[in-house]
Amino acid sequence: MRVKDYICPDMNEYKILIVDDEPDILEILEFNLAAQGYQVTRANNGNEALEKAKKIQPHLIILDVMMPGKTGIEVCHILRSNPAFNETLIVFLTALSDENSEITGLESGSDDYISKPVSPRVLVSKINALFRRVVKEEKGLIQTGDLTINRETYSVQYQQQDITLVRKEFELLSLLAGAPGRVFLRDEILIQIWGTDVIVGNRTIDVHIRKIRQKLGIDCITTVKGVGYKFEVP
Repeated sequence: MRVKDYICPDMNEYKILIVDDEPDILEILEFNLAAQGYQVTRANNGNEALEKAKKIQPHLIILDVMMPGKTGIEVCHILRSNPAFNETLIVFLTALSDENSEITGLESGSDDYISKPVSPRVLVSKINALFRRVVKEEKGLIQTGDLTINRETYSVQYQQQDITLVRKEFELLSLLAGAPGRVFLRDEILIQIWGTDVIVGNRTIDVHIRKIRQKLGIDCITTVKGVGYKFEVP
């Protein structure tokens, strides 16, 4: 199942599974997401989430991290190990707001990490933005803030001004900007951008990141010390 197979102007074509052990939170989330036209299914714990995910094949799953039985992290790992859920969007919604918890969540395969408390309006806005991002990526476009990346034409614009990047700079920016907020490990970047057959120095990524920042004129790529890099919406 791929999200693009269901792309439609109507939100009611999208199925969302929300997972939390707090009934009040489930009720609030279901009400607000359903009001947008989404098809919403609820689960109270990790095991129930896995069963319902297999049954309904949701386009997006909102996961609490701390739950009795299987945690949200464990559920995410299990889902990501199943090819049927490779393209499913997964968002963590949790009271754990420290940096290490966020990194752990993103490295487990989630697409976003939202800290509680969050207003229903903000959450719905983030969910809508995730679906819009998927639609644009299927068209070869990445748009975040005033930054537009066209993967088909290898072109970049910031505030409607053309930015010239060399190929590896473009590929690196596209990788990071394609998943805002996600922390990419240095080894992961090296493999995806330079491959396993090319030997590059330890400072190669740093140099390319510095050049991208200079050319864009904005500091949209954050260094996560000792881990890797993440893109933040300018």
